[in-house]
Amino acid sequence: MTTKSAKMDQLKITIKASKLQKTFSEAFKKQVVKEYEQGLLNKDQLQVKYGLGGNSTVLKWCRKYGKFAYPQQSATGRPMKDPQKQRIKELEAKLKAAELKLKVYDKLIEVTNRELDADIVKKIEARLSESWQQKKR
Repeated sequence: MTTKSAKMDQLKITIKASKLQKTFSEAFKKQVVKEYEQGLLNKDQLQVKYGLGGNSTVLKWCRKYGKFAYPQQSATGRPMKDPQKQRIKELEAKLKAAELKLKVYDKLIEVTNRELDADIVKKIEARLSESWQQKKR
């Protein structure tokens, strides 16, 4: 029983010693990222093809050398291949934020009108109209 335990310990030491950290050139990393972004292979296939260790190696390289935006949180799926679609998503998010901001301003105007018992928008429009008329003269 002790010989079996000794063999297991020796095997563990051998396995740990064989896992050396590899270093890769920048050109190689860019090539892997290019293959990934072109959709030729997925992350797991690239790891097997090039013998890459770690689950986040390819993702780290994509963040550093890739053309697409790779979020820092755990990403689900791959980035969009079409930059226009990615841009549309970004613009839709900005539009949603602007619409929310507009709702807040509308609510602020409504509360101000109620508290002051006056139509703030009409007062502002009147002042703008007056200043416009003065500039024309």
